[in-house]
Amino acid sequence: MPSRSRIRFLAASVLVLSLSLAPLAAAEDPEPPRRNYFVYVCAESDDTVHLLRYGPTGFEELDQITVGSFPTETEGPHGINISPDGRYWFLSIAHGMPFGAVHKYETGTNEWLGDATLGMFPATMDVSPSTGLLYVVNFNLHGDHVPSTISVVETGTMIEVATIDTGVMPHGARMNGKGDRLYSVNMMDDELVEVDTMRFEIARRLYLGTDPHAGHAGMDHGDMGGMRAPVVKPTWATKPSPAGKVYVAGNGDSAIYEVDLEGWEVSRRFDAGPGENPYNLEITSDGSVLVATYKSGKRLGFWDLGSGELIAAPETTRRVPHGVVVSDDDRYAIVTLEGVGGEPGTVEVYDIATTQRVSEIDVGKQAGGIIYWKGEP
Repeated sequence: MPSRSRIRFLAASVLVLSLSLAPLAAAEDPEPPRRNYFVYVCAESDDTVHLLRYGPTGFEELDQITVGSFPTETEGPHGINISPDGRYWFLSIAHGMPFGAVHKYETGTNEWLGDATLGMFPATMDVSPSTGLLYVVNFNLHGDHVPSTISVVETGTMIEVATIDTGVMPHGARMNGKGDRLYSVNMMDDELVEVDTMRFEIARRLYLGTDPHAGHAGMDHGDMGGMRAPVVKPTWATKPSPAGKVYVAGNGDSAIYEVDLEGWEVSRRFDAGPGENPYNLEITSDGSVLVATYKSGKRLGFWDLGSGELIAAPETTRRVPHGVVVSDDDRYAIVTLEGVGGEPGTVEVYDIATTQRVSEIDVGKQAGGIIYWKGEP
């Protein structure tokens, strides 16, 4: 039997198709929520994290947490995630001297509990539900393009227990349901990697480009040494769908790649359009809908993963869409917008069935990392 999100999605398809590429004005939620949805959002240029709630009474900020260790420096909270039991949230601080760090907080009270020093520019992260270990990619955008690592952190003691060699500029780490595989990308290698989280090693690499002589082992990332520069420049990998697919954002070639995990190959490629530059992706729990942020296009993309067709590309209220999460009931997509210059960051809520924006709220500057915490009556 089709899931609830799939039924609502198909029921609205005629309306959505008529609005598919037009900017959408903010609208009242046609069916106001009967429960509350909570998210944590990073404001990278203000060194703050915002706890937000969207629900029957509207969209509101519940808490603003100042983060970092140096009040006179902008340290850049970048990546954020929640422990599988929902008790803790983890935050990567990108800028350090020279290394970054990951911090641990208690959800709800937002009390700081500890930290660990990692590599250069720690970014996206995820927690294994089977071991409780935290995996954080060290993006390392400083200096030469050299291979970097994924840090493994024991979250009880906040000690880095291992590092895994991966590739150049790793990003977009997401775990499978069992917690034994982590999927990440190496931006400057045009690679998707599968990490064996039990053995602390790369299990498989998949080159996403078209040059058979390029890839992780053959590319020179400095002046490229006469060789071909990366083209795909992947920035994100989703958790696996129920059908065993992982979706990768091709920020460099404005495409979204569907990777079949059984065959370990690209099964489909979705063209996002010139200049859209997909950055972050999220899929609904039933694998029927994918939501993409287009960092250069001031748009989102809603994709029907059954047909592989773009259903809608609504325009956002501010420039530089960044992060996206989907609520636990597949009803809403919640999106961060960085803004430019002195603009505040913005967080928007979209009804997935209609792709209509139903609410928004301003937060600190350069809203980026976002994680869904919980939904409750």
